[in-house]
Amino acid sequence: MRLRTLRAVPALAALSLVLSAPAFADSAGAPYGPLPPQNPATAANGTATMHGDSASSDTTPYAGPGTGAVGWSRTALASACPTIVIGSDAKPVALCTTIFGQTPTVHLLDPADGSDLASLALPKGSLFGGVYAYLDSGNALVVVDGNDNLLRVGHHQDAAGHWSLTADQSTPLAGAVPAGDNIVGLSPGWDGRIWFATGGGVIGTVDTGTGAVRTLSTGESVGNSISTVPGHTAVATDHALYLLTEAPDGTPAVEWRAAYDRGPGRKPGQLSWGTGATPSFFGPGDGTEYVTITDNAAPHENLLVYRVAGGPTPVCSTPVLTQYPASGTEDAVIASGRSVFVTNTYGYPYPALPAGAPASTPASAGFDGGLSRIDLDADGNGCHPVWNSAVKSAALPRLSLGDGLIHTLTVSGPTGAAGVQTFASYSYATIDPATGAQRSSSWIGVGLLYNPLQMTGTTAPDGTLYQGTETGVLRIARR
Repeated sequence: MRLRTLRAVPALAALSLVLSAPAFADSAGAPYGPLPPQNPATAANGTATMHGDSASSDTTPYAGPGTGAVGWSRTALASACPTIVIGSDAKPVALCTTIFGQTPTVHLLDPADGSDLASLALPKGSLFGGVYAYLDSGNALVVVDGNDNLLRVGHHQDAAGHWSLTADQSTPLAGAVPAGDNIVGLSPGWDGRIWFATGGGVIGTVDTGTGAVRTLSTGESVGNSISTVPGHTAVATDHALYLLTEAPDGTPAVEWRAAYDRGPGRKPGQLSWGTGATPSFFGPGDGTEYVTITDNAAPHENLLVYRVAGGPTPVCSTPVLTQYPASGTEDAVIASGRSVFVTNTYGYPYPALPAGAPASTPASAGFDGGLSRIDLDADGNGCHPVWNSAVKSAALPRLSLGDGLIHTLTVSGPTGAAGVQTFASYSYATIDPATGAQRSSSWIGVGLLYNPLQMTGTTAPDGTLYQGTETGVLRIARR
């Protein structure tokens, strides 16, 4: 039984904001954007998923803290918090994984000061089970627990003003998940069904109204989330990018499969062997014409861009971040209009790896950082580099269509395995997407309390940036 009626009110607010925002142009003079289509099953674009929207564009319609003075506070949760989403009630909801025990836990935060209003621990599953989720249009967090139940976790206030988090709906998926496997990614389609992918490569849909689940198996591993736009779902395995649709009964169907160069092994600074990127839909028309990932070629990864309607042959395949001896990424790209921005995480020292992750090739490497911008050619049949930046991003950056800046946290100082946890220094920074130049930097702190672990931040409509870290959540706002 469906316990919530989907509503599109948040989408109207986002659309109104974008239409009134200034147009920030790419290298060809065209404005960045548009935002992807607003998914009717999610909160507003920019705040609905880890990557902003169900298309995983890593853009937001909201202006961030900006280039001036900022203030910040830290909410200590003894957890790494990769997903922070915000609904129409302005309440941030964070999905975190505890440092001790790796228990996925949902937290409701106070937008006034970032304090923890309520929490709900979920049954433990895989590491990724405490990473990917989305906020629906009724402000409930949609997540899978360790028992393979698809949950809608709502937040509620009692007569005394106290908040609580409860699982308001539960749909069992265990019968569709092989023993020992776990669900990695979730994203809603436009027809009311929810798409999911498991670490073992099972891709499925579920109707939470009827409980019907339909699946197919790729036989390949999945290490990142999945993305949806009207009529299409994209899933990247450790061997290929899949574009899928569905039969009338919800059974997934492969439209095309594009194999990519997975390289000789897992690179240092990545969590799995294969692409480290969630697929991102983008385009200058309606935001869905193209889909892109990075491969795992050595020594330099390639940006691969496919025309959604064009099949498995990429319109763009170009090495990126070639200013360094080697490159790779565990981050999704930023994709907007005709522009794609790729972050280099090669050598980034994660404090923990997923169970079963193979040894890296090479065994270790220094972290150089770097960010590159690549634009599609005017005819849409090729691409070209625009700039390479030496910015050392420790978070997955996000492009704001509201202020025309890229927002991230940077790292300086010792960035080896011990350094990022002790003496490395972290700052909130803005980057000019037209040139790659750093526009501002505001120091935040030193050591593991502030390490963002290549996780992405979420900007609220009021301009406050919520950035997950290794131990909690940072709240960064204009002074």
